Amino acid sequence: MSFIGDIHEKAKSERKIIVLPEGTEERMVKAVPIILEKEIAKIILLGDEDEVKDVALRHGVDLGKAKIIDPKKSNKLEGYGKTYYELRKHKGISKEDALEQMKDPLYFGSMMVKAGDADGKVAGAANPTGDVLRAAIRVIGTTEGISVISGAFIMIVQDKDFGEDGLMVFGDCAVNPNPSSEQLAEIAISSAETAKSLAGIDPKVAMLSFSTNGSAKHQMVDKVTDAIKKAKELNSDLIIDGEMQSDAAIVPKVSQKKYPESEIGGEANVLIFPDLQSGNISYKLVQRLAHAEAIGPVLQGIAKPVNDLSRGCNVQDIVNVTAITAVQAQNC
Repeated sequence: MSFIGDIHEKAKSERKIIVLPEGTEERMVKAVPIILEKEIAKIILLGDEDEVKDVALRHGVDLGKAKIIDPKKSNKLEGYGKTYYELRKHKGISKEDALEQMKDPLYFGSMMVKAGDADGKVAGAANPTGDVLRAAIRVIGTTEGISVISGAFIMIVQDKDFGEDGLMVFGDCAVNPNPSSEQLAEIAISSAETAKSLAGIDPKVAMLSFSTNGSAKHQMVDKVTDAIKKAKELNSDLIIDGEMQSDAAIVPKVSQKKYPESEIGGEANVLIFPDLQSGNISYKLVQRLAHAEAIGPVLQGIAKPVNDLSRGCNVQDIVNVTAITAVQAQNC
């Protein structure tokens, strides 16, 4: 079974409630009957009920047992507004502004997840990533012990000698342009957790650099070596090594020559890139040149599951990301 097929099966085993804030977006509406038919999740669509139903009617979509909630008319609105005020009053927000903010489906959906009225949220088909993340950070917050949100890609390469039978996790390839050593350590912790809980593999984390085990001296190398120390302080059980070049991370023969004392020994299945440029460039090169499947980005570091779609996503992307979010929710 494929990775996505396995994710779908896991999602079915314990159906979670996923809220889709962009309830009047055509692709979101079209994805709902597929999600329901495959029993991947229970669905809540946010938006004006008449508008949501009109989109469904125009495209011949049966929303079935999906629930539709209009944030502006919900009996939860006032309570959510009060909760949000308490969360943000230290930032100077007024009670009136907090209530108004809750009318925004991105914020209302995030509050549903925080309050336990939904298990996860998927958005981004009609909203920029910054808006999706901002709502999640302000309402849900980050995982305990983690201060930075990051994005990992599940990479599935055809050569099964790499990673875990061809499956690897790349992070951060989506969110943080130039993480500090502290943030890089947290990204390593979060990516290892993604590998374990979502991909089902025992993480072996390589912290990548242009240097291998002190072969070069530079402040960019220092950042990576500092991050390794901090990651080990955060999780002493984590199998993590570096700094190392990518070939030393994934090719045992190269590791033996360049870094013979490496705990990973060229068998890394989680690769942590020192900055967004290298991460984003690398995953796209692997995707194109190695004909790899790139699934993600999967958002990490948020206290409860939230995932962001590309605004160029298709219906199947929405179905798959919903399944991933549902599986993440099972592990919360």
